[in-house]
Amino acid sequence: MARSYFSTTIDGPLEEVWAVARDFNGLATWWSGSVSESQIEDGKTGDTVGAIRRFTFGTDQIREHQLELSDVSHRCVYEFCEPAPFPVTDYVATLQLTPITDGDRCFVEWWADFESEAEKLDYWRGFFASEVFAPAVEGLRSYLKA
Repeated sequence: MARSYFSTTIDGPLEEVWAVARDFNGLATWWSGSVSESQIEDGKTGDTVGAIRRFTFGTDQIREHQLELSDVSHRCVYEFCEPAPFPVTDYVATLQLTPITDGDRCFVEWWADFESEAEKLDYWRGFFASEVFAPAVEGLRSYLKA
């Protein structure tokens, strides 16, 4: 099992950052430019565990299934729906926010555990960290500043 990991801080109170990040259907709102539209299937909402979101990432259509949403631990866990948009398997991602007590900011971690062909593991580790998680968090940061 491989892990792709990204972490950073965002200036702003944890509760304000979490209020935006917790919406499983909010990607198109705060990660504009990379995600052009997002919908939750089957009439569910973005805060319903079990919801499936369908969104456009660049030119790809991606479907993800929300496995966990915790307002206590400020964590969202999700997996790819089949067919996976990338040649990886057993992909489970976690977005976790933690308060920083020294200042009005929070620590953001985003990681994914997955399987891939052995010779492609390093590529996918780098791809998810630098092409997905880092720009997504930058989009969230920019949205919160606006």
